[in-house]
Amino acid sequence: MSLDDIIRRMPKVELHTHLLGSMRAETFAELAARRGIRLPADPLTIFANINSPARPNPIYARTRIPVPVSDPAAEPDPSYPLLEVSRWAAPALVDADDFARVAYEAFADAATKSNVRHCEMFFEPTLYFAHGVRYETIADGVAAGARAAARDFGIGAAMIAGINRAQPAAMAEELVDAVIAHRRDEIVGIGLEDYELAGPPERFAVAYDRARRAGLRRTAHSSEHAPSAANTVACLDLLGCERIDHGYFVLEDDAVVARCRDQGVVFTCVFSTSRRSWRPWRRASVKAMVEAGLRVTLGADDPGMFPTTLTNEYLIAANVIGFDYPRIREFCLNAVDAAWIDPGARTAMRADFAHAIDALAAEFLPSRPDGDHP
Repeated sequence: MSLDDIIRRMPKVELHTHLLGSMRAETFAELAARRGIRLPADPLTIFANINSPARPNPIYARTRIPVPVSDPAAEPDPSYPLLEVSRWAAPALVDADDFARVAYEAFADAATKSNVRHCEMFFEPTLYFAHGVRYETIADGVAAGARAAARDFGIGAAMIAGINRAQPAAMAEELVDAVIAHRRDEIVGIGLEDYELAGPPERFAVAYDRARRAGLRRTAHSSEHAPSAANTVACLDLLGCERIDHGYFVLEDDAVVARCRDQGVVFTCVFSTSRRSWRPWRRASVKAMVEAGLRVTLGADDPGMFPTTLTNEYLIAANVIGFDYPRIREFCLNAVDAAWIDPGARTAMRADFAHAIDALAAEFLPSRPDGDHP
C-alpha cells in the first residue's frame, strides 16, 4: 500500500462542487433527448473535451505566479467552453424529479467514488429561471435528491444556492428571499459564483446581509479570475463569508495572506478547471498558499463535466505537486473544520476521520524513528 491507496480509502468531506457540473454524461444525454435539445456531439465526447481557452490578458502581466495562455496544440479540438455546455445542459432539467435525480446521482458518485461522508453542493437557480422553472420546483427536487442519497449512502448531503454575479444585485436579493421563504433543511447557505470579473462582491452586500439575518451560511468564489486579493477582503468584510472558494490570487498581497493565515480562513481549492492551460498555474498557486501557511482543502468543482473526482484531486496533490501524508491529512481535516454542520457532529466527525486516516497510515506507511509518517 502507498499514499495513493490511503487517499482512495480515507473518508473525505467535499465543500466545492456544483450540481450541474456533477451531472453524469449519460443522464445529460437522456434528459436532453427527452426535452428535444440538439447537441453538437454526444455528451461523453462533450464532457471529455470541455475547455475554455485562456486568451492573453494584460491584467495578468505581472502576477507573482505567471498565468499561462492557451496552447491550441495542447488542447482539445473542438473544445467546448464550460459556460456554453452549461447553457445546453440547463434546459434539460425541468421538473422536480429531474433535479432530484441529478442531485441523488451526484451525491452517490461522491460517496462511492471518493468515500465522501459529507458533501455541500452548489446549485444555481437562476440558470433555470430563464426556462420558466420556479424556485420551489428546484428546491423540492434537490432536497429530495439529497435526502434519498443520505438514506442510501449514509452521506451528509447539503445544498448551497449559488448567486450568479454577472446578474443584477436585485436578482440576488430575490433569490435569497426565495430561499428564505421556501426553507428546506437541506439548503443551508448561499454562494457567489460565475466569472469573477463580471461582478464585484460589494454589489451583493444586501443579499448577503439578508441571508446572514435568516441564519443562512455564506461563502463566495473569490480571487479566482481577478488578479487581486481585494475581492477576498470584500467577501470576508462586506459579505461575512465563512470560507472562500478558490482564492489563488490572495498571493498577490502579503498583508491579506497574513490576515487569512492568522484568522484561519479556509480556502476550498480545485486543480481541475475548464481552463486547461491554467491547471499548472492552479497547482503552483495552491502549493504557494500552503507554504504561506494558509488553510487549504480540496474540491472537485465540476466532476461530471471535466471529468474528475475528489479522490483524483487528492491524488494530484500527492503525485503532481508532491504534498506528503501530513499535508493530505491536513487538507482532509480542514474540510471537516469548515463544514456547515452542528458543532457536536463536527467534533465527532473530526475524531472519526483522524482515527481512520491514522489507522491507514499506521498500517501502510513506514514510520520514522520519531513515530511520524513521511
